[in-house]
Amino acid sequence: MTLVSVIIPTHNRAHLLQRTLESVLKQSTENLEVIVVDDGSTDGSGALAAAMDPRVSVLRNPEPAGVSVARNRGIASASGEWIAFCDDDDLWAPNKLQQQLTAADAAGANWVYAGDVNVDDQLRVLSGGPPPDPAAVMARLPRSNPLASGGSNVVVRSNILAEVGTFDPTLRRTEDWDLWIRIASKGPPACVREPLVAYRFHRGNVVWDPREMVDEARTLAARYRYPVDLTAMQRRAAWAALRAGRRVSAVRYYAAAIAGGDIRSLFRVAFALLHPAVGTERLFRRIGGDPDWIAQAERWLSTFRAARPAAPPSVTATPGEHR
Repeated sequence: MTLVSVIIPTHNRAHLLQRTLESVLKQSTENLEVIVVDDGSTDGSGALAAAMDPRVSVLRNPEPAGVSVARNRGIASASGEWIAFCDDDDLWAPNKLQQQLTAADAAGANWVYAGDVNVDDQLRVLSGGPPPDPAAVMARLPRSNPLASGGSNVVVRSNILAEVGTFDPTLRRTEDWDLWIRIASKGPPACVREPLVAYRFHRGNVVWDPREMVDEARTLAARYRYPVDLTAMQRRAAWAALRAGRRVSAVRYYAAAIAGGDIRSLFRVAFALLHPAVGTERLFRRIGGDPDWIAQAERWLSTFRAARPAAPPSVTATPGEHR
């Protein structure tokens, strides 16, 4: 039996997918399969992935169906005892999977997460710090999503996914949070307190309309009868608007947070209206980070920066399915 199945959904990101795949294929855990689900790409992403390594197989959706549908198709095809998710623009430290499986085994846990850093297009660290411990994750899940880097972080036993179900395609901004809630119903996670994931920020993952963040939070509150922290979701939506350079939209979300009792957002309104960093990656300088944590991440990220991506295989786009 395959130990780990890695599911990578992709859509028109051949220029980013190659380096992501390199980070997955360099894992110290050798018994793995990599399933790339090409969600209607037109740039040859699927063909590029299929040509990279025999461990990579490609499934193709003829038309874009969304990240949740793509992930679910990969899950249905997976043979691994464990399922890991990686977005097509993120990077893993070489020992990510091995460290996580060791931690899960030691804790007797059915799922496991790690820490992360945020990086830019040149893989320079923008911010980062240690994740909450498993007890804090379990306590916070009913109110917000405490796990950073979305699907690129978590590894879960395949039999648990079979019990709780997969990603909800009706959710676009909170589909990972929804799944973590259901997985947590089977027990707490394990944690590797090291920065093993690099979440890449670039123009392609800017959220131009963050309304879904708040609307879907309300959906989860009703679905699970949880006391979701809508004020926190308003702040998160405001931050997404700031990244997109939409000052007025950010002010609107901060105003909603203020109405919910978050007085500190009064100061955030002034920032949204006046600060020159709005719409740029310089926003992350406000967040900063833990210097020791960032130094740990730099040790493995520097190898990716030093090595130029290998020349992509000579491939052409194909409408067919590679598996």
